[in-house]
Amino acid sequence: MAPKVLISDKLSEAAVQIFRDRGIDVDFQPDIGKDKEKLAAIIGDYHGLAIRSATKVTQKIIDAATNLKVIGRAGIGTDNIDKDAASKKGVIVMNTPFGNMITTAEHAIAMMFAVARQIPEASASTHAGKWEKSKFMGVELTGKTLGVIGAGNIGGIVCDRARGLKMKVVAYDPFLGEEKAKKMGVEKVELDALLARADFITLHVPFTDQTANILSAEALAKTKPGVRIINCARGGLVDEDALAEALKSGHVAGAAFDVFAKEPATENALFHLPNVVCTPHLGAATTEAQENVALQVADQMSDYLLTGAVTNALNMPSVTAEEAKVMGPWVKLSGHLGSFIGQMTDEPIRAINILYDGAVSEMNLEALNCSVIAGIMKKVNPDVNMVSAPFIAKERGIQISTTNQDKSGAFDGYVKVTVVTAKRERSVAGTVFSDDKPRFIQIKGINIDAEIGAHMLYTTNEDVPGIIGTLGQTMGENGVNIANFTLGRNAAGGEAIALLYVDEAVPAEARAKLAETGMFTQIKPLQFDVA
Repeated sequence: MAPKVLISDKLSEAAVQIFRDRGIDVDFQPDIGKDKEKLAAIIGDYHGLAIRSATKVTQKIIDAATNLKVIGRAGIGTDNIDKDAASKKGVIVMNTPFGNMITTAEHAIAMMFAVARQIPEASASTHAGKWEKSKFMGVELTGKTLGVIGAGNIGGIVCDRARGLKMKVVAYDPFLGEEKAKKMGVEKVELDALLARADFITLHVPFTDQTANILSAEALAKTKPGVRIINCARGGLVDEDALAEALKSGHVAGAAFDVFAKEPATENALFHLPNVVCTPHLGAATTEAQENVALQVADQMSDYLLTGAVTNALNMPSVTAEEAKVMGPWVKLSGHLGSFIGQMTDEPIRAINILYDGAVSEMNLEALNCSVIAGIMKKVNPDVNMVSAPFIAKERGIQISTTNQDKSGAFDGYVKVTVVTAKRERSVAGTVFSDDKPRFIQIKGINIDAEIGAHMLYTTNEDVPGIIGTLGQTMGENGVNIANFTLGRNAAGGEAIALLYVDEAVPAEARAKLAETGMFTQIKPLQFDVA
């Protein structure tokens, strides 16, 4: 059955056609996103939800989305999506961060020009039949210092355009390296230095706990007198009430805002102040940008639903279609390793340590980590998947560590998973052979070669004669057919293990018979999703 996608906001017909051309069953209802009750009533029928900003994907919507796998936002902002709820439900959240970069950067530059030359007020005055030429004295941008808070994708474009205008550019961005700053032709500075030096300040950071009110009343007091502030990024980055007071006092000479703490913004402290330019969140509002993000989200969602490729996800590592093909067997192996160790562990897990050796160490380790964690967490939550598992592990305070190393043994590559509890450490390792079938190659440090089946039985014992016979006879007497039988030991007469791949689950009666022999220190039935 073809995947089914609901488009609940206005998207271009070209984007709708992409879904159709890719074989997706698409339902285009561009107004239903505004009706929460109707959306909640039908969302359970869909595997994908494509939205813009009008649809609010709340906890209630996600709870009702019983089949939902992916939410695609045509645009960069995802404030209208409850991402925590989506992650817990295992729903991927994608956006299109690159489709409107140029458009948003251009809007910031346009707003900077507008506030520098008081263009909106001068236009309104002229339209009113006034000729107040002397009233609207502006400033040049050439030679002025632009302070860019956030020099990522959009901020980087603004830096480039500003340099073209012969402005001096200083940038504050904790993730901007000195070498990258030099290549961009900007000076990397701390925030206080930027505030003290900038003639114009423009913000290009997401809204987070760290960036909320980054331009607070205290920060605004540190700015250069006569500074002009532009915000085309996110509402809530600037204390709007404090900025209004700074504008009234004359310390700030002007401001240009496209985004506000509360939207739609029908009232705001910045409204009706002189030399304040306001636009209604138009950063991405160009024909080209709207078309680009719509086409991108349609392609990204189709790729995921049809091939498993993940692009621009906010709660899942990106995996290309090519990676998905190559990594498929390793993703399965990682899940099986996690599942084994999860089924074997009864105490609360404190840490998960994952080692990647050889060829696998060069793959997309974030995606493999997610598969391992999902396998482990399935014991306590059968509905967990690669999206929700890391979120749940973080909630439980489980520490995740990853190590990768060059080929160190007989296998071209292998994965080893170790969990740490208050009482013990437990490890299992596996590899993928040339037939793309995953194998267990080590348990508790004991080397084995075990094919993985849907139903398995794991036992531990002292290395003594008669184990094979006892296992075989007991399985036979209880009608259990053994498909594969693997043994291993750490030394003659030492600790030994057996891993049986059987055609069906080993009944409790058979396990009880094995326990009665007194030969086994552990008897554990296991199940794996090998579909």
